[in-house]
Parts: sequence; structure tokens; C-alpha cells
Amino acid sequence: MTFCTLARSLTLASALFAAGAAAALEPAEGEVLLTVTGAIGQTNAGDAAEFDRALLEGLGTVVIETTTIWTDGLQTFEGVELVDLLAAIEAEGTNLRGIAHNDYAVDIPVADAVEGGPIVAFLRNGEAMSLRDKGPLWVIYPFDSSPDYQSETIYSRSIWQLDRIEVQP
Repeated sequence: MTFCTLARSLTLASALFAAGAAAALEPAEGEVLLTVTGAIGQTNAGDAAEFDRALLEGLGTVVIETTTIWTDGLQTFEGVELVDLLAAIEAEGTNLRGIAHNDYAVDIPVADAVEGGPIVAFLRNGEAMSLRDKGPLWVIYPFDSSPDYQSETIYSRSIWQLDRIEVQP
């Protein structure tokens, strides 16, 4: 286990312990970037879990360097691993419905949420992404890490301008 992996694991464990002790996630204090609803065990806004940038960062961040079919050259994305986000909200479903600001929606199997898998990115090349530039959140898979991530099915799951996730049973 590398130091970065250990640090991320400790950050996640601390966040989960704090959430469990409080019986709810801390409320978002900044602009809400992501709202998660559905089959979840942890909430902070009624029946939903709302995340601002600080709450997302508090789950631990990772960096993916990869090319994409939508950008030129190698890109660096930073965000929270989807598996860590689902653990923090105690997701109990088998499918995620990702919904963009313009109501475009995709289905992502919960089985895709694995360590070293997709992230909910909030930085691209060190910069926050504007709505105009596929932000503020973009589901990014580590496309260059495996041929399994280089298919039309996976590309279709890489939703940008992500606004909401519905965890479905």
C-alpha cells in the first residue's frame, strides 16, 4: 500500500466514522455541486445527500491522467472515487442514474464503482470546470488504464455537467 492510498483510506475511514457518529453527513456550506437521492443511508438535506466542493474533497481525492475522446492530449482529472462517494452515503442500490444540468441522464451500474475506477472529477488540469467546459462535475473513467474502459458503453457513462445522482435499487 502506497502512502497516497493509505492517506486516502484513512481520510475515508475518518469521514465514514464521523458520518456514522453523527447519523448524518455534515451539511453543505458552499455551493451545492451534487445532490444524491434514492437508496442511501446517509443524508444531510432531508432525504438527500448534498455535496459542495469541500465535502467532496473531504472524502479523499485521487488524480487520473488519461486521454479522452472529447479532449486533446493527456488530461489530468482530480476528484473523488465513485466507490468512496457511494460508501460515504451508504448507497444500497445496483444502479446509478446520473443526471446533468440540462436533464440529460445516463445509467451507471454500481458495479463500475471500484477502487481505481471512475471518479467524480471537479478539476481538469488543475482548474475548476465551468458549466460551459463540461463542469462543474464530470464522471471520468481511467480510459488509458485498461481496454475495458475504451468502449462506447463506458464512454456513454462518462456524463459531464453532472448535477444529481439517483441511487436505484
